[in-house]
Amino acid sequence: MSQVPTLSHLQFLVLSRLRVGPATGREVRHQLEQHAVRKSGPAFYQLMARMEDAGVVKGWYQQQIVDSQIIRERHYEITAQGQSAWKTSSDFYRRMTDGLPAKGLAHG
Repeated sequence: MSQVPTLSHLQFLVLSRLRVGPATGREVRHQLEQHAVRKSGPAFYQLMARMEDAGVVKGWYQQQIVDSQIIRERHYEITAQGQSAWKTSSDFYRRMTDGLPAKGLAHG
């Protein structure tokens, strides 16, 4: 049997978004909301800090001036390690669900 992936469902969703390209924290949070996942700002940025510590994402601040105010926004991108972790998780769940009827998944 295959080893269970180390990514949580939230981490998988974050990495799925970042596979498209770098994004701001605000954009990633919006993507999570599209999947009915609501995280407070502090909880979201704690999740992202753990993902940075794990080496699956890289983050940096970008500064801009809006209405004479300096705004610092956090940006993220997936790392090679993150790409590998995402693929491992995706392959695992694909193998686990191969042959299952679609209706069975939708209706439990």
